[in-house]
Amino acid sequence: MKASHILVVDDEPDIAALISDILSEEGHSVAIAGTAEQARTARRQRRPDLILLDIWLPDTDGVTLLKEWSEAGVCEAPVIMMSGHATLETAIEATRLGAYEFLEKPLSTAKLLVTVARALEADALRRENVGLRRGQPAGDDPVGSSPALAMLRTQVERIAGRRTAVLITGESGSGKETFARYLHRRSPRADGPFIVVGAAALTREHPEAELFGAESPDGRVRYGWIERANGGTLLLKDVADLDLGIQARLLTALEGHSTLRVGGSELVRLDVQVIAATRQNLLEAVREGRFRDDLYYHLNVVPLAVPPLREHLEDIPELVQHYLDRFVSNEGLPARRFSAGALARLRLHAWPGNVRELRNLVQRLLILGGEDNVELAEVEQVLGTPAVAPTNGFSITFDLPLREAREQFERVYLEHQLQVYGGSVSRVAEHSGMERTHLYRKLRALGLGPRQGREEPG
Repeated sequence: MKASHILVVDDEPDIAALISDILSEEGHSVAIAGTAEQARTARRQRRPDLILLDIWLPDTDGVTLLKEWSEAGVCEAPVIMMSGHATLETAIEATRLGAYEFLEKPLSTAKLLVTVARALEADALRRENVGLRRGQPAGDDPVGSSPALAMLRTQVERIAGRRTAVLITGESGSGKETFARYLHRRSPRADGPFIVVGAAALTREHPEAELFGAESPDGRVRYGWIERANGGTLLLKDVADLDLGIQARLLTALEGHSTLRVGGSELVRLDVQVIAATRQNLLEAVREGRFRDDLYYHLNVVPLAVPPLREHLEDIPELVQHYLDRFVSNEGLPARRFSAGALARLRLHAWPGNVRELRNLVQRLLILGGEDNVELAEVEQVLGTPAVAPTNGFSITFDLPLREAREQFERVYLEHQLQVYGGSVSRVAEHSGMERTHLYRKLRALGLGPRQGREEPG
């Protein structure tokens, strides 16, 4: 059972102390309140993951307090009611207000621990479902065996155990959130929450309250996303889109490991791993005055650059199989196989939408297709673009005879390798697996001899 912060509200000190001891032995941190007012204060000072609430309190009964903490019948944290002489009507009312369970006193240690564990598990599942409804993807690991992704995974493994800000950059749809989740799952915070906040998704009216929380004059508390991520990870998507005022407040929170809710007067301690993600050039945004330089340098301690799909096209077959398996098992779509020609065609696409575009294409082909195999013509139809891969002024098309298409591909391939290796024929020969003399002949035959390849001493 994951260690959590639990608030015990009971006016009988012996019972409260006993519950605290039991839960502390399980690794939880426990706060105790003997009155409704003390409970309000404790809840304001630190957001609990679960509340054990007695019905009878000296100043306000537990059901009234539960009603105060409920919004639309759902509590911020699961609440387990406790009482030794509650009526059926009281139990029904508490359940209607969102209480998870009702425990009778005297408490059974075994039942207490089982109920607490189930309540925490149910809340974790609820948060996961809310994330899915908000469009947050499931926690897949990054897929692909290319050197680019292997290097990126190695970087993530190295920094996963360190509490430092991380900046993930990359084009839209390239997989920035996937790598953020991968980092979270490999960190000591893996059992904690993973909260995703998009700058564009913050409400225009109260963006600061949404991110940092708020307190009203009557003592009601609204927890912000950064506080909900306590003990876990906060992913700030599109961080460049935050306005300058929120940027200043965010920097203060990150440097001081604490935040002040809007309208609040007491600092709230933060224990959060912050990952910022952006598709924009933040340094350029700093030069243009759209992004604070001090926040940029705070976030850019460990930069991770996720490559666009066009830079690791060799991962396409593995990605396609991954999405095939996911859609068949999770959505019940019919199983299909991609032919060699179809896969080859995918590797000639520019993929402006990156991995997200590929995932959507696979899903569409499974939904619309009827045959067992996905063939070249079907992929062509869905892509809606000619089978052309432009590279340095050349293009490859399937309309040519095989010999001419092969010559065009060899020209494009070798010209690219010459550019990569600075014109070094020896290095191109080593990379491509060709004998150097044969490579010289091929370069001259393709018109890439003295103009493109740098002659080297034997």
